Amino acid sequence: MAFGINREELTRWKKAVSAGEIAFLTHYWLDPRFPGMTTVTKVGCSDLTRLTYWCEENGLPAKYIHNRSPFPHFDLLGPKQAEILRKEGLWEQLERFKML
Repeated sequence: MAFGINREELTRWKKAVSAGEIAFLTHYWLDPRFPGMTTVTKVGCSDLTRLTYWCEENGLPAKYIHNRSPFPHFDLLGPKQAEILRKEGLWEQLERFKML
C-alpha cells in the first residue's frame, strides 16, 4: 500500500517516465515481506535500456526491474535508497520521508 504522495506528484513521475527520463518517486509503503521498511523509491524510465544501464551504474541488479508497461521501474529500499537519493541530490525526498 502506498501513501504520502499526491496525485500531482504521481502525474509528474508518470509523465517523466513516459518521456524516457529517469524519474524518482518516494512514498511511504508497508509490505509484510519487508519488515522495518517504511518507504520505497520507484526509479522509473520507459526506456528499458536506459533504466538497465542506470541500475548497473548504481550497483543494482537490473533483473529486479519491474517491467510493467507503461511504467517500468526499480524499487529502491533501505540504505541503498537513501544513498542513491543523496547521490541524485533529491534532498526534499530525503527530508520529507525522514531518511537524513
